Amino acid sequence: MKKLTLIIFGYFVVIAALFLYSYTQVDLSLTLSRASIYQTIEKYFQYIGYFNRPLSTYIFCAIIISLFIFYGIFLLLAKQKKITISVFWKIIIPVSFILALSYNAFSYDLFNYIFYTKIILHYHQNPYFVTALDFPKDPMLSFMHWTHNTYPYGPFWLVLTVPLGFLGLNYFLTTFFLFKVFSAFCFIGTVYFVNKILKKIAPDYSAFGTIFYALNPLVLIESLVSAHNDVAMIFLAVIGFYFLIEKKWILGTITVILSVLTKQATVFLLLPFLLYSLSILTKKKFFSEKWFIKSCALVTVLGFFAVITKIEIQPWYLLWFLPFVIFAKPQKLILWLVCGFTLGTLLRYVPFLWQGDWNGQASFVKLVVTVSMPVVFLILGILFSFKAHAKK
Repeated sequence: MKKLTLIIFGYFVVIAALFLYSYTQVDLSLTLSRASIYQTIEKYFQYIGYFNRPLSTYIFCAIIISLFIFYGIFLLLAKQKKITISVFWKIIIPVSFILALSYNAFSYDLFNYIFYTKIILHYHQNPYFVTALDFPKDPMLSFMHWTHNTYPYGPFWLVLTVPLGFLGLNYFLTTFFLFKVFSAFCFIGTVYFVNKILKKIAPDYSAFGTIFYALNPLVLIESLVSAHNDVAMIFLAVIGFYFLIEKKWILGTITVILSVLTKQATVFLLLPFLLYSLSILTKKKFFSEKWFIKSCALVTVLGFFAVITKIEIQPWYLLWFLPFVIFAKPQKLILWLVCGFTLGTLLRYVPFLWQGDWNGQASFVKLVVTVSMPVVFLILGILFSFKAHAKK
C-alpha cells in the first residue's frame, strides 16, 4: 500500500509538471491576466517555451516519457490486481481537474471553438457562412490560427458549446475555462461508460481496460490539455455503444447520430450500429454482440486510416478508435502496438517545440517517430511474451 501511494504521488508530480509546462506555450499575443505578478510569471514561462526551445523540448520529452513509465506501472498493477477501480477514480478525477486548468499548449483549435460561439452570440452571424477574418477588429484574431475557415463541424457541437459561450459573458478567460471544464466532463463521462461497458462484456478485463484508456498520455493530453472536440464526439459514441449493449437500440442510435452531428469522424460507426439495432429489433441474431463489438473496432480503425490517406495524421485522431479497440479485447501485442503508436504520435510535437515551425526536417522527424515507436513497442511486447513463456 505504501509503495502504491509513492507511485501515485510520483504520478501527480509529473501531472503537475505537465500542467506547468503547458503555460510555457501561451501565445505571445495572448494575455491571460493583467495582474502584474501573473504577467511576470507568464513571461518567464514563455521565455522557456519560445526563446529556450531546446530546454522546452527536453522538458516535454521528459514529461511524456515519465507519463508513459507511470502508465506502464499502472497497467502492470491492474494486470496483477493490485489497483482497484475505486483507487483509479481517486487518481483520474484530480488529474482531470488539474489538467482542465492547463493551457491548450499543443493546439489552437480551442480558440476556434470559442470564436464560433462568439460569431453567433456576439456578432449574430452564421459560422457556416462567415469566417473569423470577417471580423478583423476582434482581439482574438491576434492569437488564432485557421482564421480563414468557416465552421467545419457538425451542428450539435454548436448546440453543446453556444451555452458555454453564453455563460462566459463574452469574457475570454471565463469562456476558455468553461470549455476546458466541459472537455473534462466529457472525458470523465467517457471513462465512466468505458468502465461500465467493460464490466458487462469483459468483467475480468474491466480495470485493466479502463486504465489502458484513461491513463494513456495521449488520451489525457488531447482530451484535457488541448481539449479537442473529439472528446465530446467520442463521449456520445461510447454512450451510444453502451445503450446498444444494453439492447436500448433507439437511444443507442440517436446518441451515435448526435456523435456524428458533433464531428463527422464517427460516421463509420453508423453501419455496425444499424445492423445491431436491426438484429435487436427483429430478434434475429444475424449480427451478434460479439460481431458488433469487433466491427466497431474495425470500422473506426479503418476509418482512421482512410482519413490519414487524405490529410496528415494528428495525435488526437487516435481518440476515434481507442475505446472501441479496447472493447474488442485485442491480443497483447496489439495493445503494445497501440501504446507505441500513441507515444509516436505525441512525439510528432517535438520538431515544432524545437524549432517553432514545421519546416526543414520536421516532416522527416514526424515520420520517423510515428513509425519507429510502434516497432520498438512491438519488439518489447514480443520480448516480454517470450520471457513470460520461458518462466512457465
